[in-house]
Amino acid sequence: MSVGSVLTERGQREAFDKPTMADPTNPQQDRLDPAAPRTYAIGDVHGRLDLLERAVEMIGEHVGGAPFRVIFLGDYVDRGPDSRGVIDLLMELQRQWPVVCLKGNHEELMLQAINQPSGGRLTRWLEYGGDHTLASYGLDENSDLAEGIPREHVRWMSGLPRTTGDGHRIYVHAGLAPGTPIHRQKEQTFLWIRERFLEARPGDFEAHVVHGHTPIWEGKPNPAEPELLEHRTNIDTAAFATGVLSIAVFDAERPGGPVEMIQVRGKAVGRIVADPMDEPAQPSAAAEPARRRRFNWFGIRSAADATR
Repeated sequence: MSVGSVLTERGQREAFDKPTMADPTNPQQDRLDPAAPRTYAIGDVHGRLDLLERAVEMIGEHVGGAPFRVIFLGDYVDRGPDSRGVIDLLMELQRQWPVVCLKGNHEELMLQAINQPSGGRLTRWLEYGGDHTLASYGLDENSDLAEGIPREHVRWMSGLPRTTGDGHRIYVHAGLAPGTPIHRQKEQTFLWIRERFLEARPGDFEAHVVHGHTPIWEGKPNPAEPELLEHRTNIDTAAFATGVLSIAVFDAERPGGPVEMIQVRGKAVGRIVADPMDEPAQPSAAAEPARRRRFNWFGIRSAADATR
């Protein structure tokens, strides 16, 4: 299916105001209209172009003639079969719809492997599913990545913002450090945090947090279902494995969680495999190895195991 056949011809190009609580380095802020009645937030795509194409169609049908905006929460590459196609579609989508694409930890790993493949960075990316991404470009681990991966893809990933927001919500890939103002959060936190964020309570954040990154943990035993709480919404449904891509619909006049959930359902084609580690190795992280391991998705290896 071509990009043109997926996108509607509406191609809204309005002047958008700067959203509140957004990342001040976000170059895509002007794509978002805080007054838009509906915001569609989409979870981790991970190379599932088939599900992304259907998601675009479903949003186009759902919107009707009303103003809207779309926020992708990161992790467009790795694990699924067509990361290259996903990036192509997202870049085209941004030219026709009011769309912001946030950076995920997998885009960060890919950029590190391309720009500095030595020092174990390439090996580490491959451990996170980068081999599937390379295959989508017709490459392997012995290829010259700087030559084989289109420069416009590298520039696009390099420019992705970490967060955005509106008057009621903060959108981010992984989460936030509890009790820390948005302007004091670290970039690694936006991309990698799990345990401290997942265990936080209502009142620990400035606004409702919409995120992905963690498809399964103690509080979310079914990877194919979103996690809907008072203080946060987790819409990572492990699309690469379960075949379920989740879209949360938010109302501009209503604080908190989504008013509706839309799920794109396709073929389950993979296995859920835990990340080798939750965050990059840092001196401060060495004191918590045991705590971090118990959030390693409990050794669950497949969507079938998770739902039994």
